Amino acid sequence: MNLTSIPAFQDNYIWILNDREGRCIIVDPGEARPVLDAVVKNKWQPAAIFLTHHHHDHVGGVKEIVQQYPDIVVYGPQETQSKGANHIVSEGDNIAVLGCEFRIFATPGHTLGHVCFYSSPWLFCGDTLFSGGCGRLFEGTPKQMYQSFQKINALPDETVICCAHEYTLSNMAFAKSILPHDSFINDYYLKVKELRARKQITLPVILKDERHINLFLRTDDIDLIKVISQETNLQHPEQRFAWLRAKKDNF
Repeated sequence: MNLTSIPAFQDNYIWILNDREGRCIIVDPGEARPVLDAVVKNKWQPAAIFLTHHHHDHVGGVKEIVQQYPDIVVYGPQETQSKGANHIVSEGDNIAVLGCEFRIFATPGHTLGHVCFYSSPWLFCGDTLFSGGCGRLFEGTPKQMYQSFQKINALPDETVICCAHEYTLSNMAFAKSILPHDSFINDYYLKVKELRARKQITLPVILKDERHINLFLRTDDIDLIKVISQETNLQHPEQRFAWLRAKKDNF
């Protein structure tokens, strides 16, 4: 299987997973044209679309793609049914696509019905986890997003995290503002800054590495707890997660 990222809008990525025969899965197609152009160029045969949630920048291209490929199966949570999903998935479901078994798990927070698709080593996580950060809480609560992060953090070290946006540099600037002396964060910030200066993509990321640089995965970290304790006394990791999210909202 081969993984390809297709830029869309200002900072979105649409992910394509294709097999040796050229059959492919399209993940969160916010717009159709770059996808259809890539399909023709690479002689892919679209077999399925995965939708993680209902926001337009993730589903806006579905209708046009389905018009071109009417037999394609569109997998998504209940909240995407009106956006073109014709096979509804939910927590605990397993679907077989292109010879791979994908496990579905609910990751509410960004939206209430948000899901992730996982087939080792690939995780398509939409707007739940970004490299160095997490999605905004438009519908869910900090506790829900914390629990969603725990599901992701329980996956194997080698998990390839396919985030939907190029937010890494701003996320690392935030992380650096919280833990300015952390060597992992400083080193990664410089690496990402250099990549973006050359207009190169920072994704996907490996979960093992992300655990070092993503503060939202480090809510039990002693250095982070020390920083938070200077402002407030929070006993539980989900409270520290909420503190971080509130800080990022105003960063």
